[in-house]
Formats: sequence, structure tokens, C-alpha cells
Amino acid sequence: MEVLSVAPPEVRMRLPWRDELLGDTTRGLVHGGVLTMLLDTVCGSAVLCGLPAPEVCPTLDLRIDHYRPALAGRPLLAGARVLRVTESVVFTEGTVWQEPERPIARGIGNFVRLDAHSTPPGFAEALFSEADHA
Repeated sequence: MEVLSVAPPEVRMRLPWRDELLGDTTRGLVHGGVLTMLLDTVCGSAVLCGLPAPEVCPTLDLRIDHYRPALAGRPLLAGARVLRVTESVVFTEGTVWQEPERPIARGIGNFVRLDAHSTPPGFAEALFSEADHA
């Protein structure tokens, strides 16, 4: 997966095509779990744009509306943005598509804000360091 852009409060990502993404090999359709993972990741990444400082914020709830199947052979694009930040929850919305203006799925992700002590020291530095973590 690659990050295409970060423009707070929005994030865009791209998941290049791989045969392992198929759920239905007969019809050439992407597995629904791939779409779920992509929406959870892009919405969770958008959370970092909506907060004054990075925090550990696990997924509280993720709802996905599937509009059409994702087709084999094409990369998956996803974008998400923060809708609202409260003291306890960050609300996000994301979309997956393969063609502009033709959404495949939409996700509403809610992420819980934990106490400050739940975010380990050095969390922000580790997230944003330029070091190769491969």
C-alpha cells in the first residue's frame, strides 16, 4: 500500500493490484475483506490528521456500504477524512474506488481516543521517521 497524499484532514492511498486480492477467481472479484482492511487503514490514517498530536486510537466501529464489486487487474484507491473529533471518539468517512466518480464502497469509521498514557513515548517520532522499516 502506498500513501498518495496527506492534506489534513484527508488522506489518500493506493493498493496496487495483486492476484492474492481475489475473493472470487471465477468472476475476477476482489475479496470483501480487502476492502474492509483498506477502509480501516485509510480512515485510521486520517485520524492522525485530525488530532493535535498523534495518539493510539483503535477502531471502535467500522461500517461499510458496498456499492459494486471491485474488479481484478486494477489498483484500489481509497480516501478518507475526519468528520469530527471529540474528547473520546474521532469520526471518519472513507471511500474506495477504481475509477473516478464510481465508488466501490464507503466506510464510516469511529476510533476511540484512549487516555494519554496509552500512547507510548516516541509514538509520533516512530510514525513519521524517515528510517527504512522494511
